[in-house]
Amino acid sequence: MLPILSTRLFARSLLRAMSTSEFKQAPHNIPGPIEVADEVLFANAHPSMSHVSPDFVPVFGDSIRMTREVLITKSAQPFLISGSGTLGWDQVASNLVERGDHALVLNSGYFGDSFADCLQTYGGSVKQLKAPIGGTVPLADIETALKSEKYKVLTFTHVDTSTGVLSDAHAIAQVVKRVSPETLIVMDGVCSVASEEIQFDDWGLDVVLTASQKGLGTPPGLSIVVVSERAIQVYKKRKTPVTSYYASWDKWLPIMKAYEAGSAAYFATPPVNLIYAYHASLQLITASKQGPSLQERFALHKEASRRVKEAAAQLGMKQVPLNEREAANGMSALYFPDGITASDLLPRLATREVIVAGGLHSAIRDKYFRIGHMGISVVDKQRGDIDKVISSLQETLQEARASKE
Repeated sequence: MLPILSTRLFARSLLRAMSTSEFKQAPHNIPGPIEVADEVLFANAHPSMSHVSPDFVPVFGDSIRMTREVLITKSAQPFLISGSGTLGWDQVASNLVERGDHALVLNSGYFGDSFADCLQTYGGSVKQLKAPIGGTVPLADIETALKSEKYKVLTFTHVDTSTGVLSDAHAIAQVVKRVSPETLIVMDGVCSVASEEIQFDDWGLDVVLTASQKGLGTPPGLSIVVVSERAIQVYKKRKTPVTSYYASWDKWLPIMKAYEAGSAAYFATPPVNLIYAYHASLQLITASKQGPSLQERFALHKEASRRVKEAAAQLGMKQVPLNEREAANGMSALYFPDGITASDLLPRLATREVIVAGGLHSAIRDKYFRIGHMGISVVDKQRGDIDKVISSLQETLQEARASKE
């Protein structure tokens, strides 16, 4: 067995000898919801190193800066912390909400329930406005609720993965600014960041929380939260201590500031290799390397979404979203045609190397399925992923129907 140091040196020399263009993933199924680019997986294979290494510090700092570019903000503070998107809920609840503070949750699916549960866990007094399945909360209802109570935060899910519903973030923010300007606007963007347009500054958002594994095109494991200057001031002026240890911005804000300024700092060890992978993906997304601009990426997601949804409609599949304008561009939630079940369709798709997700919303779980179409599967048309998904849907549905005749 090679000594540890020798093994690391060998790995480093091997990666140096192999260029990114030479690295290709082994053939595998198209995953849901997103494929990861070769460049990103190659970066993830970077030799392990210390989080205070002079080589790593600028990678972390650049990742913070490029995160702002994706959200189109100049001054908001990103937090990049090891954890899933769920950790974003804990950050919001523990840093911005004090016991007894009122929180208004706009519920468009499964994840509205979960966010409400998290806020209540930290002592928030939560009121939910629940949309019908496949719908969004009417703006008039939001206005009425804001006039009836003073809310510390309003939260909503930009794209609820359980229903494929896209909420109008800009319109929601406009209502809040007009009716209750002191209320913080918090958006769960786990399934929307980098596949749906988000104008953080122009729309007046206060928090966007997301994760690495969907539109940001990176393996899972990184919680990403972007916070406005206004929300940072609210956190700093809280009357009681932050109610989480690991999620506390008392601990993490100095870390983010230090790395962006070019210095290492320590509270808890960051996921070094995952940050390298995230950095590589951000370079692709922000066109730091050759590729489409952000606006072009959003347009490509809309085009792919239209193609998938039109093909599904021709096959007799109805969308879960009640309004086409409120259907996500990075995914499609589709009801099975009459007489077809998950067991008829999903295993057949899997044999064609196409992986889709079953239903998640408890009220309709067995009646629908979900297709992810985001990231390089959409941006790189030469891959043919969208063509393959559509043709596979057509073939498997034909097979399933024939098997029942």
